[in-house]
Amino acid sequence: MDAITGDQNHVAGQSNDTGDHLSPQKPLSKNAQKKLLKQQRFEAKKAEKKAAIKAAKKLQGEMKRKEWEEKLSKLSEEERLKMIETRKGMRRERMDQRTEERESKALRLSEAKKHGQNVVLDLQFSDLMAPNEIHSLVQQIMYCYAVNGRSTVPCHLWLTGYKGEIENQLQKMPGFDKWIIDKDTGPYITTFETQKEHLVYLTADSETMLSELDPKKIYIVGGLVDRNRWKGITMKKAVDQGIQTAKLPIGNYLKMSSSQVLTVNQVIEILLKFLETKDWKASFFHVIPQRKRCENEAQVSQEEEAEEDEKRDQELKRQCIGT
Repeated sequence: MDAITGDQNHVAGQSNDTGDHLSPQKPLSKNAQKKLLKQQRFEAKKAEKKAAIKAAKKLQGEMKRKEWEEKLSKLSEEERLKMIETRKGMRRERMDQRTEERESKALRLSEAKKHGQNVVLDLQFSDLMAPNEIHSLVQQIMYCYAVNGRSTVPCHLWLTGYKGEIENQLQKMPGFDKWIIDKDTGPYITTFETQKEHLVYLTADSETMLSELDPKKIYIVGGLVDRNRWKGITMKKAVDQGIQTAKLPIGNYLKMSSSQVLTVNQVIEILLKFLETKDWKASFFHVIPQRKRCENEAQVSQEEEAEEDEKRDQELKRQCIGT
């Protein structure tokens, strides 16, 4: 489910905005096929585990309801009414707290829309991805919005160039129409036609190292789950369009392992963490998974990290739906 990154990793995109067709996809090498098969097995196992977790939660809910009913059955009418009212009061408190959180989030995002750092997700790549990869990207977009909403210093997110299947999946997402972002089905180069000099495409192949985030700049993140099939494509797109490029300074602060590709939401989270801390090192170490760092620390298995990802994903999904 990898898509983009800075420094040594590849940010994917489309060759240009003129609609020209890219050359046919090259067949995968044997090594690439093995990696793809391994990833597919891992994803299948993750899906099975996710289904098992869902079933366990359902069973746990049923057990809790049964325990509640049994507890009530042992009480007098007066005690039963009192306990029910107490429970209702606790629910109201939780609902009030969530309402307050939603209002606070909406206020932060509205302020970011006026004064925040502009970050664009370039989604003009549906024809380069398989259906499961488009689904993965849509999930990453959802996480981007959720993480941005809970950030103390949110950016102003833009979605550009989304059509076809990716648009269909986004529209099916609960609460998507209420998201506090800007959306444009056209390419960003048209959206920001009068601000072209402020556009900066974040691509691993750039020779320019990003040292700061300029509030006047509009940073573009390529949304492509590419499995390393489209190396260098975002750099070519930026060059063809005559816009600036830059790469995240990952190599200045840590060494990456063989798994060097970051997801769209990880890149967005790095930018958000930097907006908050003004510290690249802290941002990278906060976001980049341990398994992707060459360190002398104990390694976390993919399965263990998948479980942590699942817990985090459920919370992020709740935040998106609750917008």
